[in-house]
Amino acid sequence: MRGRAALPLAVLGALFGTALTVGLTFALSARAQQLVADLSSHLIAITTGFSGTEVVLFGSTDGQGDVAVVVTGPRSNVRVRRKDRTAGIWINRESVLFEQVPSYYVVATNRRLESLAPESVLERHQIGTAHLRLDTSDLVGPLALGDFREALIRNKQRAGQYGLTHGQVTFLGERLFRTNIYFPANVPTGLYNVEVFLIRGGEVVSAQTTPLVVSKIGFSAEVFDFARSQPLSYGVVAVIGAIAAGWLAGAMFRRV
Repeated sequence: MRGRAALPLAVLGALFGTALTVGLTFALSARAQQLVADLSSHLIAITTGFSGTEVVLFGSTDGQGDVAVVVTGPRSNVRVRRKDRTAGIWINRESVLFEQVPSYYVVATNRRLESLAPESVLERHQIGTAHLRLDTSDLVGPLALGDFREALIRNKQRAGQYGLTHGQVTFLGERLFRTNIYFPANVPTGLYNVEVFLIRGGEVVSAQTTPLVVSKIGFSAEVFDFARSQPLSYGVVAVIGAIAAGWLAGAMFRRV
């Protein structure tokens, strides 16, 4: 009798576990569908004469909420130097090496950033240049570190590679939204991450990451690859080309 009773209990336990797993799967699927977003193009092709371009991001939510879009470019180490004037000459004195700095960082929101979520939430998800994590292993005081950090962000903003725009994410009704992401002519090549956050009640309730590739193609890409793979040969060819161009220009002027 005990063996017969144990069998139904085992079956019931297995059925309960299966039902629980299926329920959790459906719950997670429903939660994942709170936010859906995509890009009009996942490839930006840089060719000769490239002067910048725009990519459209569009998506939908399952109801009302705020949307923040964060575009992050390839990361690398960046050294920031401070110049001091000595004897009438500006000389580099101090420097800080920031590690894994995004080469490109742009944020677009439908409202002002400070009205979307508390500072702790924005910092956790690195939404906004003030909350961007910039690490360094150099020993420097907090005040000086803040100055170097501001200088780094200021230089990137001057180059058009860092930006923050509110009101650029527009809603069509309550669920559909879109925004235009601008990439300047000097946009670095590599793999980009486009993160979209759905914010409700000051908390991020859903997020999605979409990849974007910026790549050189055509003749400019061949020249770039040649310069990186064979720098000595590239230098020789460049010198010969400059000499030939100068000789040709001189010959033309002599004929005139």
